[in-house]
Amino acid sequence: MSFRVEPGWQHGRTVDRVGLLLVNLGTPDEPTASALRRYLAEFLSDPRVVEIPRAIWWPILHGVILRVRPAKSAAKYASVWMPEGSPLAVWTERQARALALAMAGRGHAKVLVRHAMRYGNPSMASVLDALRSEGCTRVLVLPLYPQYAAATTASVGDAAMRWALAARRVPEMRFVSEYHDDPGYIAALAESLRRHWAQQPAGECLVLSFHGVPERSLLMGDPYHCQCHKTARLLREALGLPPERVRVTFQSRFGKAKWLEPYTEPTLRALATQGVKSVDVVCPGFVADCLETLEEIAQEAQHAFIEAGGQRFHYVPCLNDDPSWIDALAGIAERHLQGWPTRGEPTADGAQRERALALGAKD
Repeated sequence: MSFRVEPGWQHGRTVDRVGLLLVNLGTPDEPTASALRRYLAEFLSDPRVVEIPRAIWWPILHGVILRVRPAKSAAKYASVWMPEGSPLAVWTERQARALALAMAGRGHAKVLVRHAMRYGNPSMASVLDALRSEGCTRVLVLPLYPQYAAATTASVGDAAMRWALAARRVPEMRFVSEYHDDPGYIAALAESLRRHWAQQPAGECLVLSFHGVPERSLLMGDPYHCQCHKTARLLREALGLPPERVRVTFQSRFGKAKWLEPYTEPTLRALATQGVKSVDVVCPGFVADCLETLEEIAQEAQHAFIEAGGQRFHYVPCLNDDPSWIDALAGIAERHLQGWPTRGEPTADGAQRERALALGAKD
């Protein structure tokens, strides 16, 4: 094992800070086939994501998927791309900036909030390097996945530990595993739906679409399925809706294996054929809008519902940088930061710099 030189490390440095690292799944750098090929190669090479023996999976990935899928995916990304970049990248960065302000407002002046992507840029390794070079001797890793799954949450832990393996000085580290039933998170979801319904009548059915995972993950012990249903129950109760008004579905199925059911698009088609004319669809497991919400749900699922006879389809956006969600995220972070020195001003000129960064200044 070889250890790299610690970037920016100085002996006797007096600044003692705490890093708060938000991690989302990732996104290509641009909506092109070459960028998608790089991104998909990293994403689909993760054994947490595709639990198939390498000898079987590698020829499929490199011989078929990476030759065919990048161009198709690039066209889909292009349909939702924002002027500032990929929606997931834009919203995750905005969440980090808003959370930095919220933490500062709560008196946690020593906390540096940064964001990274599990796959793509900015990479977790590069941001962890930066946090340590800025004086962080403690780091809280907060994946932006409310419901725990090995393919998402555990993979973030894998990446952090791989980084630590090659580090000379490893900071104290903590991980947030799940917050599917956090009161602030549930309240933020409920508030977003109430705002939506204040502008237009509620649909006959509320569809809660979560990202799918293979059914075998449930059988192997992942709590994801149960946590999705608990989130749904708590949200339904917060909204005061009867069980028959709410459907839990799973989207983004990949491959031929059986995934968690019921699937989102077939459910929407079935509702339309059964005479349901209007639906509201929200994706509680995604806290930032992305390809899976803006293209797969707001475009493809809407088309499927209308084509099957439905009349009104409303996609309710993700929480993104909604103030109530940022407040909930700050509360989650505070609970996991307990016992660490987060209050008080950093030494030297750190306090003024962090306030400037939180307000949007560039390094």
